[in-house]
Amino acid sequence: MKYSSLIKILFLALLVLSCEVDDRPEVYEEGSNKYVNDWMYDQMKKYYKWNETMPDQGNLSINPKEYFGRLLHEDDVYSYALHPNLPETAPKSLRRNFGFDISFVAYQNKIYGVILYALYDSPAKNNGLLRGQLITEIDGVELSINNYEQIYKNMITATHLDLMVVSYSEEMGFSKPEQVSLLQGFSFSQPVLNKIITANNIKIGYVEIPHFDVGQATLFLQIFQELKNKDITELILDLRYNGGGDISSATALSIILAPNIKSNDLFIQFEGNENGGIVKQSFQQALQSNESNVSFDLLKNVHPNIKSVYILCGKHTASASEIMINNLRPFMNVITIGEKTVGKDVAGFPIEDDRIPNTKGWILYPSIYKLFNARHEGNYSGGIYPSVAVDELRNPEIFPLGNRSEILLSTAINSISGNTSKMKTATSRSLPLSKIYIDADPLLIAR
Repeated sequence: MKYSSLIKILFLALLVLSCEVDDRPEVYEEGSNKYVNDWMYDQMKKYYKWNETMPDQGNLSINPKEYFGRLLHEDDVYSYALHPNLPETAPKSLRRNFGFDISFVAYQNKIYGVILYALYDSPAKNNGLLRGQLITEIDGVELSINNYEQIYKNMITATHLDLMVVSYSEEMGFSKPEQVSLLQGFSFSQPVLNKIITANNIKIGYVEIPHFDVGQATLFLQIFQELKNKDITELILDLRYNGGGDISSATALSIILAPNIKSNDLFIQFEGNENGGIVKQSFQQALQSNESNVSFDLLKNVHPNIKSVYILCGKHTASASEIMINNLRPFMNVITIGEKTVGKDVAGFPIEDDRIPNTKGWILYPSIYKLFNARHEGNYSGGIYPSVAVDELRNPEIFPLGNRSEILLSTAINSISGNTSKMKTATSRSLPLSKIYIDADPLLIAR
């Protein structure tokens, strides 16, 4: 009997020991796909807004880029992962690769790619591309109704482009075709175009911001001090090609524009999963998250004498630019002119795999928070619809940004000045893309 009991005790002890060994986490080889993907899964389970919809770990041996994609919510088109030493993992766009972007139109039974902008000191700008020029051929292939979308997909991933370009004006018609060749290159910080327009004795400030950069508050301070000194009473803010950027920069501009605000007024609310919780930030807190050189009071002191802001927006307006629209609305009248925005109502912070010393690892940019304004208004993932809907490509002659004849700016000026003249009849037709090829920047917040 004693012998039988001893055997049972030994068996139970071995069973417990075996369970303890089995419960130990598996150790993967450093740098292997399993090593990386196991880390990815743990980070996403902790931070990802939709962590409850994530599948089980699954096959950890597949490529990390593919594995990350399998973890995402079906409606999440903004989260991504990249490796600094693997350029092919980084998001790609015409703006990033060449410093310009295009949309497509049909005019007189032909298809054209309209150059929307060419960034300063970019490969596009340095090789003579200008807003409003029309592309007829790309890499020797003429654009048609059947191929324009596939050609655009190919352009996004290309490192070299050969374009056939023409110019058009209502007075002169089409110019002779000209070939322009581009090599992939970098574009850096962009200038902020600003000017004063007078209409019916009303002084209107016009400011076009291509991107919200870290440290931009100082530049905004200078620009709006000058506009205030010149006694503007209306403001047009052009964000149609602004894909976002730094939230503290957007906050700095909001502090300048919003009348009668206090530093501790609630500006933005971030709502995460059960781990992230709810984070509420005042104007002061949102500014200080990434901006220490300019104070709330300094920014507030250059507030011009305005009660409303006209924001020009469209298919490329995203992220921090959409915050400008949604989060200013509790504090002032916001009139948007153009087309529906992208709908990037999420934010997060980069998560870097730094487990191996002196070795760069994968970086995750997951959607961690949904965004809301001071009145808890948000949920604009389908885009923010404009107050006044206008297609800037309704005619083939496209004017430079800031030109009074440019259709979105002209619409805003007419609205401010009370000019009721009708627009010209549309003669060209914008062509859609089956997928939204966005160039929205990750909206980063301090961790």
